[in-house]
Amino acid sequence: MTLKIAINAQLLPGTGAGGTECLLIGLVNALGRLDGPEQYLVVGPWEHPDWLKSYLGQNQSIVRGPKAPSLKRALGPLKPLLKKVRGASSWVRKNGVLLPWVEQSNGFYESLDCSVIHFPYQQFVTSGIPSVFHPHDLQHLHFPQFFPAIDVERREVTYRAACRDAHTIVVHSNWVKQDIVTQYKLQPRKVQVILAPPPVQAYAEPTAETLDLVRRTYKINSKFAFYPAVTWEHKNHLRLLDALALLHKRGIKIELICTGYQTDFFPRIQNKVSELQLNDQVRFLGMIPAEHLRAIYRLAHFTVFPTLFEGAGLPLVEAWTEGSPITCSAVTSLIELAEDGALLFDPNSVESIAEAVTKMVSDVSLRKALIERGFARLNHFSWEIAAKAYRAVYRRAAGYCLSDEDQWLLNRGEANHADAR
Repeated sequence: MTLKIAINAQLLPGTGAGGTECLLIGLVNALGRLDGPEQYLVVGPWEHPDWLKSYLGQNQSIVRGPKAPSLKRALGPLKPLLKKVRGASSWVRKNGVLLPWVEQSNGFYESLDCSVIHFPYQQFVTSGIPSVFHPHDLQHLHFPQFFPAIDVERREVTYRAACRDAHTIVVHSNWVKQDIVTQYKLQPRKVQVILAPPPVQAYAEPTAETLDLVRRTYKINSKFAFYPAVTWEHKNHLRLLDALALLHKRGIKIELICTGYQTDFFPRIQNKVSELQLNDQVRFLGMIPAEHLRAIYRLAHFTVFPTLFEGAGLPLVEAWTEGSPITCSAVTSLIELAEDGALLFDPNSVESIAEAVTKMVSDVSLRKALIERGFARLNHFSWEIAAKAYRAVYRRAAGYCLSDEDQWLLNRGEANHADAR
């Protein structure tokens, strides 16, 4: 019997979704490679429904999402007003009880005739279909200063309601699972850990010609450190720049190349570059083609990841895949995910970042060891295993009989969580 699963993919590519967009590409691509009775409906945005078309398998098809804008886009022009009356749009009184308001299905999702719907990022729509929700992390509770107040409220209302209503919550690390269980007082069995494999594996393998093209296109002529990240404030570009300036004073100069969507915070970063007189050694390339991303990882002397908060650690697994040694923050999920595959530092300390960069620049044996350990860590991050684990989650949510493999994969997530406690 065919099991139909809807996957919400109503993102507009290249508009700042960052790792979420990459993970969605990887997930759809991996599910499309599985054998089985499942059929997947990928719900694309009304404006550009086919953005995932090149990644689909034989068991997948695309359906255009509803024309009505999402709650987030609909409320965008009203944010200044809503800031004055915070809470008015987030709560509704039902039978005399004040309840959090989240987007309600108008019948569209039910019309898809699917047994399960997966919301693989922060949008959630209440419907009559068993759902799987993927909140990624609760950064808004740990660093509310990085969000407008209206966004903190919206996230909190949506996340709490979605975690309450969804059949299963999926996260990428034990750290995030424990955080969600604690913050929202959930039963641990409701939260499934599925490690995030490298999204770059869904993209074309870079050839020697691609590597040469990337060198010429971006004028790469020297050794460089690579930082791939959307320019959100918590990605901590400012302290990384301070560390590079400190090293420059000590006679150590390393070029830094950054990629990723440039947010409203980007001008602050540009000003910092100018203030520290780093214009000749720091470059921001913005959004680049996927195959170029893989190539830059391979060309980099090393990858650096100074984020203050992380739920999945995608640059870790991407760097390991491409044989790029990596140094990263010792915070949140990264300690658990990195193990011995990265050189760790304190992202709140400019001196600690500078010390790590110095080691990566000067210690050849360290870089070689990190490459080897990174390849070994990749054994835990398989798209085939991840896709089968998601499929097991879908089957369980739909009430289907689970195979021995399905049960093993679900129990594996529980065992990992128990080991982490």
